[in-house]
Amino acid sequence: MEVFWYTMIAMVLVVFFILDGYDFGAGIIHLFFAKSEKDKEVIAKSAGLFWDSNEVWLVAAGGMLFMAFPTFYASVFSGFYLPLIIVLWLIIFRAIGLEFRSQFNYQMWKAIWDKSFGISSLFLALFFGIALGNIVRGVNLGSTSNGISVHEAHYFFLPLWDSTFSPLSGTPGVIDWFTIVIGLITVVTLAIHGANWIILKTNSSINLQLKSVIFKLNIALSLLTIFSLSLWLMINPDALDNFMEKPWLLIFTVIYFSGVFGLFFIKKIKKDIYGFILSSLIIVGGITSTLASIFPVILPSTNSINGPLTIYNTAAHEYGLSIALNWFVVGFILLFVYLIVQKRLMGGKIDHMDYGH
Repeated sequence: MEVFWYTMIAMVLVVFFILDGYDFGAGIIHLFFAKSEKDKEVIAKSAGLFWDSNEVWLVAAGGMLFMAFPTFYASVFSGFYLPLIIVLWLIIFRAIGLEFRSQFNYQMWKAIWDKSFGISSLFLALFFGIALGNIVRGVNLGSTSNGISVHEAHYFFLPLWDSTFSPLSGTPGVIDWFTIVIGLITVVTLAIHGANWIILKTNSSINLQLKSVIFKLNIALSLLTIFSLSLWLMINPDALDNFMEKPWLLIFTVIYFSGVFGLFFIKKIKKDIYGFILSSLIIVGGITSTLASIFPVILPSTNSINGPLTIYNTAAHEYGLSIALNWFVVGFILLFVYLIVQKRLMGGKIDHMDYGH
């Protein structure tokens, strides 16, 4: 049951980053590339019409995590308290930026909320990437100091950064040079994904320019990926052991690099949906490859006193996991129907759909 729930939560998180990821990416593109009011309005609309339904998947993932792995949930929600509060405020300002920009037809008013939408989207992508970097790197479980565990083995609390700014420190912070690199990869990936979404859903005047932007960002993503792998192996020389022991896990890596390779031909792609599928493959492959590399660990420990948190030592009782399965089926059906209905109602180009007026 632990493996089943881990797989389901991972799947829901992947869906969230595919769906809300294009909202974050649209915000990044809006911030740096949208110049005319018409483009700003239509790009904001491409995110605004969908963001609230997309974030249902994040709520679902949080609820499932609380149910299936309560010890892990309690550990990370207290240990990552500071970045979680920052993410909460960024989500708020992104939402109100989208909802408020068209309430009054004043340039200064729109400019303020456009910046709110764009900057919040940028930093949300960055912080979600930094979070993934922390999961890969590990934390000081038990707040171990001088070889003594100060707290329970699953407890930790991270400052935003420590004085060394290094992932090799025994007491790392949330932000260091490794997690920043993972954050940048996430920003670039979601910017590519958002650009593909804008091309797919709008007739923006910058759509042709965005294909060139995607091509250049894809080069940056390729270089950052290689760089991050070398850093990861420096931090954890055993990082690829799972792939050596279970070669079938390499399918997730193949998915990632298939998306990256395909986007080098973005200028030749005629059907807009193909570009969106390719950037979705990058997200799917990136997240699943990362999780596969540390499985069954879900939070490594940076000290030798307390072991890592795994899907087995943080899971709820078997009875609770089995009972929850019935409600999961019902909830997932409702969630999936909601997604299908919403996407059908918003099918095709959204340029002339009403939003925010």
